[in-house]
Amino acid sequence: MTVRIRSALAAVMVLAVAVTAGVLLFLDRVGKHLTLRLPNSRACVVDSGGSGEILLDADQMANAATVAAVGLSRQVPQRAITVALATVWQESKLRNLSGGDRDSIGLFQQRPSQGWGTPAQISDPRYASRTFYDELLKVDGWETMRVTDAAQAVQRSAHPEAYEKWADRAEGLAKALTGDAAGAVACTVTGEPVKRGPTATDALAAELRLDWGNRTNPVTAGDLPGLALPVTESRAGWQYAHWLVAYARDLGVKRVRFTDREWTAKGGSWSKITADPSDGARVLAEVYGSP
Repeated sequence: MTVRIRSALAAVMVLAVAVTAGVLLFLDRVGKHLTLRLPNSRACVVDSGGSGEILLDADQMANAATVAAVGLSRQVPQRAITVALATVWQESKLRNLSGGDRDSIGLFQQRPSQGWGTPAQISDPRYASRTFYDELLKVDGWETMRVTDAAQAVQRSAHPEAYEKWADRAEGLAKALTGDAAGAVACTVTGEPVKRGPTATDALAAELRLDWGNRTNPVTAGDLPGLALPVTESRAGWQYAHWLVAYARDLGVKRVRFTDREWTAKGGSWSKITADPSDGARVLAEVYGSP
């Protein structure tokens, strides 16, 4: 009986070795041609330049885009946008929270009891961003302060050094959202679009005006469902293009095109295209058509 057991165990070991060798040979021969797809909760990738890639989900990306757009519409320096992004990263992880410590609310965790506004106002990311910039620009010398010191001068946190750990990422994100680089914000959109056709176009126009104010003047995109945003220089074009990609999931954006680059919701990345003569003077945002 003992001999039989030993023989069986030996056979199992030989089989295991053979299977392992076969798997390794398979991977060596064909594995390099396969693409492994894993679940991805980080829908957006931001190329921050020297700081590497920043991974955010769709909600975080849209909130960051709004913080930047409100700053750009008010013509604040890029440094102010960096400080604002570092602040919301620390206070809310770029999420519009309904509550927090004591009566804190929203992206910046501002408190109605401290004079920041009503709960409804503070819950609006545009209002919260505007009031943050208003207070930051009142601080003498904020431009030359460390990010954490400038943020603390506004927030008056119990942890004044906490903002500094987000400084590099906030700077990289600010550079991307203010148009320093082409195709620096890429988001992958899965599932059916939330909005389509005229509904999507109207919602897109409304959100653009909320974030950008009178700075933007969207027009119809010819025969395509969507909008075209006239621009006079490349930096402004990439500001709009990155904002559109950041809001693609919520607003049914199917394709964004500027100069010789195109982003698609299906592909989730920017690719080179043959540029049309008008592509440098407008940012094209195509939405999903009606079903």
